[in-house]
Amino acid sequence: MPQVTFSTFILSLASSALVQLGEVPNPESGATEQDLVIAKHTIDILTMLEEKTKQCLDSDEARLLEGILYELRMKYVMKKVD
Repeated sequence: MPQVTFSTFILSLASSALVQLGEVPNPESGATEQDLVIAKHTIDILTMLEEKTKQCLDSDEARLLEGILYELRMKYVMKKVD
């Protein structure tokens, strides 16, 4: 198992969001599933973490979180429009 850091935690949540958005197969079942309600909840968790840790992150962590949130939000919006 990789060492648990803020970045690996964020990447783990982002991976879950990608599964929930139906962007990648569920690693347990191998099936591609979509649950936009849960995906939005995961994105909201990441947003809350960004807000609560704003002054504590180094520049790499802040950039990673900002980039992940941008990508997930765009994917979510595209799914909601479909």
